[in-house]
Amino acid sequence: MATFNLKINGKSHEVDVDPSTPMLWVLRDHLQMVGTKYGCGIAQCGACTVHLDNNAVRACQLPVSSVGDQEITTIEGLSEHGDHPVQKAWLEVDVPQCGYCQAGQIMSASALLKRNPNPSDEEIEAAMNGNICRCGTYVRIKKAIKMASNGELT
Repeated sequence: MATFNLKINGKSHEVDVDPSTPMLWVLRDHLQMVGTKYGCGIAQCGACTVHLDNNAVRACQLPVSSVGDQEITTIEGLSEHGDHPVQKAWLEVDVPQCGYCQAGQIMSASALLKRNPNPSDEEIEAAMNGNICRCGTYVRIKKAIKMASNGELT
């Protein structure tokens, strides 16, 4: 076991865990931040996506020991009141069906828009590739990302 000082959603957290523990389990089991979901455990589905210094990463394969002083943002920290443009667009377009993948989808989309505020359809598809939605809401996901990027929300 080792002690790690993590900056998550703008707050400091100290955890005493094995250095190889994936951030997904640090978040869910040790810090009770359960918005980040377990999907596949091999970084292939995107349900566990969080931001590491504003870059979308898969928390299921990110060992706590590799985080260092980088800041982590989870779906809980994306916006205080659920009013991030991507979250608002998700609701406007009615993206979620079962909702299980949505935190990871939103985190990938918001990372994309942070680095590229006006992505093309091809750039959206490339950035979202690997985020699996078993309900098949991909058309609505792309529409919501375009809506958030164009500032079409009130």
